[in-house]
Amino acid sequence: MTQANIDPAPRSYPHFVSLLRRGHFDPGTVAGADQAGVAAWLLSGAADENDLLELFQSFVWRLVAAGLPLDRASLHVGTLHPQLFGYAWNWNREDRFCDEVKVDETALKTDAYRLNPLFRVIEFGERFRARLHDRDSLRGSPLLAELAGQGISEYVAVPLPAGGGFHNAMSVATKQAGGFSEKQAGELARCVQLFGLHVQRHISDRVSRNVVHTYLGAGAGDQVLRGAIKRGSGAQIDAVIWASDLRGFTDLADRLSDTDMLAVLNAYFDRMAGSVMAEGGEVLKFIGDGLLAVFPFSQFESERAAAAAGLNAAQNALGALDRLNSDGTDLAHIANWRPLRSGIALHRGKVFFGNVGAPERLDFTVIGRAVNAASRVESLSKSLGRPLLITQAVADLLDHVLDDLGRHHLRGLSEPIGIFAPAELSAEALSPAPGPRPSGSE
Repeated sequence: MTQANIDPAPRSYPHFVSLLRRGHFDPGTVAGADQAGVAAWLLSGAADENDLLELFQSFVWRLVAAGLPLDRASLHVGTLHPQLFGYAWNWNREDRFCDEVKVDETALKTDAYRLNPLFRVIEFGERFRARLHDRDSLRGSPLLAELAGQGISEYVAVPLPAGGGFHNAMSVATKQAGGFSEKQAGELARCVQLFGLHVQRHISDRVSRNVVHTYLGAGAGDQVLRGAIKRGSGAQIDAVIWASDLRGFTDLADRLSDTDMLAVLNAYFDRMAGSVMAEGGEVLKFIGDGLLAVFPFSQFESERAAAAAGLNAAQNALGALDRLNSDGTDLAHIANWRPLRSGIALHRGKVFFGNVGAPERLDFTVIGRAVNAASRVESLSKSLGRPLLITQAVADLLDHVLDDLGRHHLRGLSEPIGIFAPAELSAEALSPAPGPRPSGSE
């Protein structure tokens, strides 16, 4: 029932709202539903629906089939995520679409949110009901004025049950002359109260996914949610392995305050990890100033595609770091931090991807000789004067023109390994950050 091809027209959203999916429901599948049938579905069949988009539009169309005069409806939920305020689902009877959108944190500071009746519903748990029959009833709200212009006669927004500090709400609107009757309003209230229990279940699942994806990565997080939580559980994968390191980290940490150093690291990792994820890679670890990531072959069309993604990510990351050094806007409040330089290594190998640790404190990561080799190749970037080094195993999968830097012995490997580097990346990108270099620093 959900369209794979997203086409937001003619709908538009503010800059802090991003369209994720668009659903289209066939009302004929719920034709003949009545109030008792809606309640019975909420107490039984609705529990089998695992997609909140499908659940919401099915619920709304059942209400319409039961005779309730709904023309618009929306569902709003909060979530635990470092960048998102929450999600929303917007249904319109006229175009029959239901959009799933995400709302970022910047929405909280906008008039579009604070002048919206939903602000007090979400923030303070208040109920809101307004018949839009004259200018005074619009209460200075741009949203209510827009709805009145579309022929909406009444708008209602109510809080839904929510656990912890999360905020859930649902709104309904009608074009029926005079708005909802008191009987219709009572029927809506009863059904929405039951529906809210399903919403809380779905949001708890979504929060769990957000947390494990944020802290473990999407691939590892999905495995944990599927039950791979026992020590030693996991699987061997073949992948391009990324190992990178921030140059002069010890020197920077000595010169900057802890708060400033954290801001520098966040700006640095935003470029590094962001480039990895943009190319389909999986970020596994932040180890001090180091980053470990993989491009699993199983996630790409071919081994060559995975290798190309790794190379693109590395070159994009170094380019983004150069732009940060040149512009510096993100770190304008901090002195003496630039230039930031990084060394990156790309290696291919089979690694074990799974749970490691103590019975009560596990970590989901990759281990193996290939991981160790990638780390040791990265350390060569300092002596070879190249910010990006690629081993023979990855170079064999690339069409890119590379400089042959010869074969090098690595600790733990019996045979020397061929090392290559893109010709366009020079030693300049590895020059150390300015300032005194205390004894023992990198």
